[in-house]
Amino acid sequence: MNFDVTPVEVVTREFVAVILAGFGNELLPLTGEHGDEPCPKALLPISNKPMLDYPLSWVEQSGIKDVLLICPSSHRPAISHYIHSQSSSASFSSVHIDLQTFDESQELSAGTCSVLRHFANRIKEDFILIPCDFIPPPFLPLSKLLNKFRTDTMSDGSIVTSCWYEHKSDKQTTPDEWGSPAKPTPIVWDHLSGTLLYVDSPHEIHKNRHEVELRMTLLSRYPQAKMSSMLLDSHVYVCKRAVLDLLAQKTRFDSLRDDFFPWLCKLQYQSTKQEKYATSIRIGIIIHRADDGFAIRVNNLPAYLEANRHFVADTSIGDFTRVEEKSTIKNSTIGKHCVIGKMVKIVGCVLLDHCVISDGAKLDGCILGNSTTVGSKAELIRCVTQAGYEVKDNESVRNEKLDISDWAAQPEDSDDEVEDSTGEEGSDEDEDEDEC
Repeated sequence: MNFDVTPVEVVTREFVAVILAGFGNELLPLTGEHGDEPCPKALLPISNKPMLDYPLSWVEQSGIKDVLLICPSSHRPAISHYIHSQSSSASFSSVHIDLQTFDESQELSAGTCSVLRHFANRIKEDFILIPCDFIPPPFLPLSKLLNKFRTDTMSDGSIVTSCWYEHKSDKQTTPDEWGSPAKPTPIVWDHLSGTLLYVDSPHEIHKNRHEVELRMTLLSRYPQAKMSSMLLDSHVYVCKRAVLDLLAQKTRFDSLRDDFFPWLCKLQYQSTKQEKYATSIRIGIIIHRADDGFAIRVNNLPAYLEANRHFVADTSIGDFTRVEEKSTIKNSTIGKHCVIGKMVKIVGCVLLDHCVISDGAKLDGCILGNSTTVGSKAELIRCVTQAGYEVKDNESVRNEKLDISDWAAQPEDSDDEVEDSTGEEGSDEDEDEDEC
């Protein structure tokens, strides 16, 4: 008998996916706290599916098995509960998710460079950086970016592959109070080699607002370079592990997009500086055109409304939601466990879970946070509410971001004023009695 033991072959991980799930300040008041409970951006629903599901599905389809998911400390319980819930575990059974937290506040959020430096010891291999708010197009598999990265690193030492996309807005109208949609960034690239050559940075915009300055060395090396001011950064980057080593040296950099990558672009055609860092520097680029499928970063309120509308042909209603008679719902997404009263009209809205809309209310172009209550015959037009907000009966509001702290403070202030005035009157009466 042969008792020889066959050695176990150790399979080295090629990539780890790093998904960043921040506070989502641009999505306030949706991401504001509901009482003492946070409302994590990563769990905001898009077409009644948590935002986080979209990048996780993208990663799983590429064959990557390991995910490092980074979120604020206060969001860990909610996100951990979702990851280990039965529905999520079944959906992403082939992916191992390592949930880690980063101590920061909603007022002082850390930049991506700082976060990566902090977790560098957990990233031992090449990695893909993905924001939790990126909704990838159906015809752009993550494997396409990975293959581009593999080819470039083998042929000419590329250190990063970036993904930029073209977005044609559906021309929806949202009020200025909601904030502005994301604006495209001027970039220059060489389409022959697929190389990103220039990214406009806040520093360059401040120095020369109306023009883009390019070095002659860049143009002589890439004479057929193209320029566009119509592309958006997906903030999806396939990176060599060496990127973390460079970030460790450049401690002043806070933002990858605004600080690190503009600096990397300049290094590409400055050979003497490349020698200083003892590495070959090149940034690959993949451009996704709007005609090839819908892509969007859901990092502001107009984008959140647009993403929900895109995935709903007419109307989507979540489980255990009750709609009473003679109510009309058009082009809207209604969450789970909602109650829609009689003779209600809802057009072009997104209602998160547990909302209650009383009889005769009208909603047009609104986003309602979890557990929002709308009184009878109230009217909301293009409004966003924080979780737990209450709209009074017959109240009419338009073009507002409705914050629960402002609403809740009003009764308390008025009660204090009554108590103060009552106390002052009582003291005056006592003084008069003493004088008599």
